[in-house]
Amino acid sequence: MWTQNYTPLAGSLALSALAAAMPAFAMLYLLGVKRLPAWKSSVAGLGAAVVVALLVYRMPVALVAGSFFYGAAFGLFPIGWIIFSAIFLYRVAVESGKFEIIKDSLGGLTQDRRLQALLIAFCFGAFLESAAGFGTPVAVAATMLIGLGFSPFSAASVCLLANTVPVTFGSIGIPIVTLSAVTGLPVNSLSGAVALMGLPTSLLLPAYLVYVMGGWKGLKGALPAVIVCGVLWDGVLFLIAWFVGPYLAGMVSALVTLVGLVVLLLVWKPKDKFVLNGDHYSIQAAHKRHSAGAVIWAWSPYVILMVMVLLWCVLKAELNKVSVTFPWPGLDRLVTEVAPVVPTPTPYPAIYRFDWLGAAGTAGVLSALLSAALLGLSPSRFVKLLWATCKQVFLAEITIAAVLALAFVMNYSGATATLGLVFATTGALFPFFSAVLGGLGGFLTGSNTSANALFGNLQVVTARRLNFSPVLMAAANSNGGMMAKMISLQSIAVAATGAGLPPSDEGRLFRFALRHSLLLTVVVALITMFLAYVEPQWVP
Repeated sequence: MWTQNYTPLAGSLALSALAAAMPAFAMLYLLGVKRLPAWKSSVAGLGAAVVVALLVYRMPVALVAGSFFYGAAFGLFPIGWIIFSAIFLYRVAVESGKFEIIKDSLGGLTQDRRLQALLIAFCFGAFLESAAGFGTPVAVAATMLIGLGFSPFSAASVCLLANTVPVTFGSIGIPIVTLSAVTGLPVNSLSGAVALMGLPTSLLLPAYLVYVMGGWKGLKGALPAVIVCGVLWDGVLFLIAWFVGPYLAGMVSALVTLVGLVVLLLVWKPKDKFVLNGDHYSIQAAHKRHSAGAVIWAWSPYVILMVMVLLWCVLKAELNKVSVTFPWPGLDRLVTEVAPVVPTPTPYPAIYRFDWLGAAGTAGVLSALLSAALLGLSPSRFVKLLWATCKQVFLAEITIAAVLALAFVMNYSGATATLGLVFATTGALFPFFSAVLGGLGGFLTGSNTSANALFGNLQVVTARRLNFSPVLMAAANSNGGMMAKMISLQSIAVAATGAGLPPSDEGRLFRFALRHSLLLTVVVALITMFLAYVEPQWVP
């Protein structure tokens, strides 16, 4: 049994935190400054995490290896599996020729890039996030926008930015459920607090998305659509999350917002003309009209995906009965967490669940199989598509496995706890830095669920020590994490792969996302300060 030490360098929290942050600094430098591809930056960051764990934290080699492979396995399944399924389904739609009809069906509603971004990146992406999560919305929405004529970089950047506020209620509310599990706080209280904190950002994100695309002039021309998206999404999400709980909040909100925007577009069109740099065709280009039956048939792969994911959610308990669950060899309960991360010394569990049937990625792959059969792809074409998809996602899978291995090595060595304890020393400013800490978790893990598992309990312990609302600080962790998710190497890799960007553009994409992530994280931090000091009674 090995015990974590959160101040391994001369008993100094500051020095230990500098060492603990080296993997993050390495990734930021290599990706943002040296412009190395995400997979090289993530592997280098993982190497730095291993060195810090061994030489600074004095973690035994066997435990470092155990956490390394445990994280890599979690990265490949279920996360990498979902990404593979999303890209595979898209390639089936393209190979069958039906994606051209999908493009025309959306172009029939609007050729305006702003409205297409709201329809696909925000509304449809939010639905996919609520149903599956783990990179699916970014991968699918980016490929669809490219099919409509967006440049690959524009598609990837728009989808990264749009996939922020839906994240906290993604995958049928899994981030909130995880936060409740690690903190022991009521799930409905956390659901309400997260929704309350997210009211301003959820309301304004559609406007912010359009502003980033076209400035004030572009926003003014699309104002009715922006208002419909913001009000419907924000209102429905808050009501369901506050009064019902987290499970259906994201999905129902996305569906209501999508339908509302479609209805608006039937009676209103922007008066101005808007074109994005890098468009593949003119905004005035005519779209071929298709029969309603042809349009429905073309959309069938994504209809099948939605039905399958919903079915998987409903039957998840039954499907998971055949899952393989086992303690990770050489790691489970062999590391002891101590105060102040936990109240009393506690063995750190490491249980791996191989939900081979119940995983959302399995539903996605089966959707691709059914779609290929329905759309008439021959076995030989199907096999070629399968191999092409494997080659397309290979580097992204390496990135994902490396990032999750890095996060798990830092977590089990105690490095993440060291970084968390630094934020806990901020005292009266802790509500501000609480959201920043959540953002750190989102950046390191690329997952709001993992960020909540990583720092959720630390937020609660610190909040109680400093006499702040534990529910508020736990909610701040989740909301901060969602804003930093877009700059995680995992998200950058997913967006770049889905858009077909060359590795050289990943650094450029990171730099784009970084400024928006920092701004939105500061907004969440200020909201946390307001609720902590001005209106604490609003928090459930």
